[in-house]
Amino acid sequence: MGRRGKKKGRPISGWVVLDKPVGMGSTEAVSKIKWLFQAEKAGHAGTLDPLASGMLPIALGEATKTVPYVQDGAKIYRFTVAWGEERSTDDLEGPVTNSSDKRPAEVDVRALLPKYTGVIMQTPPQFSAIKISGERAYDLARGGETVDIPAREIEIGRLDIVEHAADHTIFEVECGKGTYVRSLARDMGRDLGCFGHIAELRRVEVEPFTPEDFVTVAELEAARFGEQREADGDGDADVVDAPIDFGAIDALLVDTAAALDCLAQIAISDDAATKIRLGNPVIIRGRDAPVEAEEACATARGKLVAIGAIEQGMFKPKRVFAG
Repeated sequence: MGRRGKKKGRPISGWVVLDKPVGMGSTEAVSKIKWLFQAEKAGHAGTLDPLASGMLPIALGEATKTVPYVQDGAKIYRFTVAWGEERSTDDLEGPVTNSSDKRPAEVDVRALLPKYTGVIMQTPPQFSAIKISGERAYDLARGGETVDIPAREIEIGRLDIVEHAADHTIFEVECGKGTYVRSLARDMGRDLGCFGHIAELRRVEVEPFTPEDFVTVAELEAARFGEQREADGDGDADVVDAPIDFGAIDALLVDTAAALDCLAQIAISDDAATKIRLGNPVIIRGRDAPVEAEEACATARGKLVAIGAIEQGMFKPKRVFAG
């Protein structure tokens, strides 16, 4: 039997709430952050298109165990729909497939909003990561195929007009998992009889994170390399090989437990934490302790211990976090 290779990188855990720039892909962003932190493991909580900017939560280490809770959180986007053209990708990247000289009045756009609020059916774009017979829709679309993507149920909490002009409208939308903003632009353009596509898209929030948690690539690079680059004098890549103090960059992480604000919270003793980390259930003490909960988050001295269920006053761990 072959020997298991030693893990590369640091066992650092937490969330990087990245303000992703336009032009950077989500996978590229994860690789960049993993390298900057020299982390053993990293992953993102929801793809953001290269042409979009804004919030891309990236989990490091133990935080990757909490990714599903962030993926399920509500998201807020601010986006601009350019009227008069529909494009193959439903954004600026693809060629024009339909066009019109008609432009909608603000009153007409506003009258359309209720149709796109609440639980609605939406068909994802042809250029999307949806799998069709085992293949990504965007791979089939790039090969020239037009695929039949079934509509699916999504939820729009609110859809507001921020600004309206003759040839474009700026919106803000709060939506649930699986919503394609590009599809909103496409469908509204068709309903208004003028066609439309996304000209600009920014993800403002991903629950439970807020814009106050944002950090940029430049800020992360400055935290890791700032003093070294000043000493080096030219900012060249040779600073990477110098000894690194990760304190400044680690201070920019959001705590792993922040992703679990949606769960019932219970505080436990150090002895209970030890038992839970060994996979054992423990009795929950305290007057206000919940008796039943499908999912709960257990912490000891403010540090995340486990996610589990509470049954008849007993916490049963399902996912344990390193101490």
